[in-house]
Amino acid sequence: MKRLYPAITLTALLLPSAALADEAKTGNAWSYLKDAISQTWAADDYELFVPVNTWHNRNYYSSEKIDQYNEQPWGLGIGKYQFDSDGDWHSIYVMAFSDSHQNLQPVAGYGFQKIWHPGDEFRVGAGYTLGLTLREDFNYVPLPVIAPIASVEYKQLALQSTYIFGGEGNGNILFTWLRWQLK
Repeated sequence: MKRLYPAITLTALLLPSAALADEAKTGNAWSYLKDAISQTWAADDYELFVPVNTWHNRNYYSSEKIDQYNEQPWGLGIGKYQFDSDGDWHSIYVMAFSDSHQNLQPVAGYGFQKIWHPGDEFRVGAGYTLGLTLREDFNYVPLPVIAPIASVEYKQLALQSTYIFGGEGNGNILFTWLRWQLK
């Protein structure tokens, strides 16, 4: 199974490029990203984020380490969002939660998901997030976040997750939250 992780990592790193590929043909990706962030900032719709689970990949952590980690990331976040003309989701957000060591971890960024509609009120999405986070174990120095995100959504409620890639004993964490779109 560990042989698959480099392929999964490469796929995750290419997701942002694939999502912006159509836009890059008609303009540059940086222009597209700036416009999307600007339009999202101007949107009137807000959403609430409630972290629900942090899962440390058992293939990369000893059971002793797992027993020391917090996997209930109490916290809260808020964001502004919009669905573009293609029906894709864009969000600017801030969130703070209890990290694996039960220290405060704030994060702020931009999220994009390509959205599919398999049913009337049911949606699934896949995309990426770009942002900054601060961690106590890094002396709260801003750290970049570039990560894949995916969601399953029904009406205004979404279960959304990201996977933070890493190495042996660090990263490799599935972080999941609920997202409620306030109308």
